[in-house]
Amino acid sequence: MTGVTHQDLDPALMRKQYRSEIVAEESLEDDPMRQFTRWFQQAANAHLFEPNAMIVSTATSDGRPSSRTVLLKQFDDRGFVFYTNYGSRKGRELAENPYVSLLFPWHPIARQVIVTGTASRTGRDETAAYFRSRPHGSQLGAWASEQSRVIASRAELDRRYAELEERYPEGEQVPVPPEWGGYRVVPEAVEFWQGHENRLHDRLRYVSDGGKWRVERLCP
Repeated sequence: MTGVTHQDLDPALMRKQYRSEIVAEESLEDDPMRQFTRWFQQAANAHLFEPNAMIVSTATSDGRPSSRTVLLKQFDDRGFVFYTNYGSRKGRELAENPYVSLLFPWHPIARQVIVTGTASRTGRDETAAYFRSRPHGSQLGAWASEQSRVIASRAELDRRYAELEERYPEGEQVPVPPEWGGYRVVPEAVEFWQGHENRLHDRLRYVSDGGKWRVERLCP
């Protein structure tokens, strides 16, 4: 790390001035999913790396949290969908506590979207349809990995994959693992965060209120 000083790595001294247009309430869509569609399209148009990457935070029944980055695979008026092994840490925690938070960290365009809501499993038909759309190697990987479980070595993981590759060669249909599938997060609140100079950020939050959505502005 020649040429790098401790001062260069001091997070307290790392500052950026965000220069963006003010987000006015009247410019927003009536529905948060339509507003998300607009911002998601803009993030994709800005050529962000994996704009569908989101931080999924879950918690145990006694409130101990955990977070990880997961790829969003679908969104519509019903909510946000991602796929995982139901025996993974997040799967086990969601079985205890369905409340979840999603964070889309679109730092290059000084934006974030924060979703809070409840997660439930997607139907098996929906899961199967998505699983069959995955690349062959990803299908095998879902079988090879007992997600979040301790494994003896990388060699053991590679051995499992090789065995599956031999059993299900390219072109042969791979069955959907029984403990693998989707979650749909139904939002209760969705916050759209736009960075601005002097830390006077826009924070506009949609809140579900009696079957309708109302928008409130939060102090940055």
